[in-house]
Amino acid sequence: MNIVVREDLKAYIDPLTPDEYAALEQSLLAEGCRDALVLWGEVLVDGHNRYGICQKHGLPFNTVQNTRFTSMEDVHLWMIDQHLGRRSVSDFQRGVLALRRRDILLERSRQAAPAPAAQEPAGEGDAGAPPWDTSAPASAAPVVTSAMLPTREELARAAKLSNSQVAAIEKIQKQATPEVIAAVRAGELSINAAAVVASLPAQEQQAAAQGGAHELKEAAKRVRDAKKRPKPAAKPVEDLELPQLRTRLAQLQEEIAAVEARIAELEAAA
Repeated sequence: MNIVVREDLKAYIDPLTPDEYAALEQSLLAEGCRDALVLWGEVLVDGHNRYGICQKHGLPFNTVQNTRFTSMEDVHLWMIDQHLGRRSVSDFQRGVLALRRRDILLERSRQAAPAPAAQEPAGEGDAGAPPWDTSAPASAAPVVTSAMLPTREELARAAKLSNSQVAAIEKIQKQATPEVIAAVRAGELSINAAAVVASLPAQEQQAAAQGGAHELKEAAKRVRDAKKRPKPAAKPVEDLELPQLRTRLAQLQEEIAAVEARIAELEAAA
């Protein structure tokens, strides 16, 4: 049997740590490959590590076809659901996977939005089918509406995290530099600390990462301490100098003008 390993699918889930890989290898050598590898046509979907170890040591293995996949999105959603249920997946990984699931469903919702009707030529509706499968056209992917999209609370439940953790992971994905993300993945920096560091400019994040886990934690502490400091009170009007008073007067005049304009609009509409 020809098995195709796609690098994008292999890398879709974070790789095992060296210790986890070594433990899996010892298990396969002692007990054999008990779980079947999951395929979509010829493409390997689940069991990349087991497949590599079996190939390395010449161990036999079984395969099973998942016939429910109609597109690569279906494959991704299935992979996400499988890994969300595994105990070896870290909190950060589970949050990332839950957010990926939301993004896939969001894209499906957008694609399901009403569009101008067009006659589709026969035979062109099978784009989701594997290129090697010529037996039958693939059925359409299930339609996802905006009402079916998971809420923040549902994402948190699926990932077995708190709402604040999901929000922090989303912030890390959007704002953290690759160096900070790598530290979180490696377990050197907590999710909360990484989210704090992600609020810094990219250059400061990178500089802290160069100092290692200790410097990243110190950077998070400095940001937290800065937020706790009370802001200096504004000077009383009587302590302001003439230029500052003129600036304040100009600002007040602008605000008054804006309010008067809004009043005039409301009166005209009445």
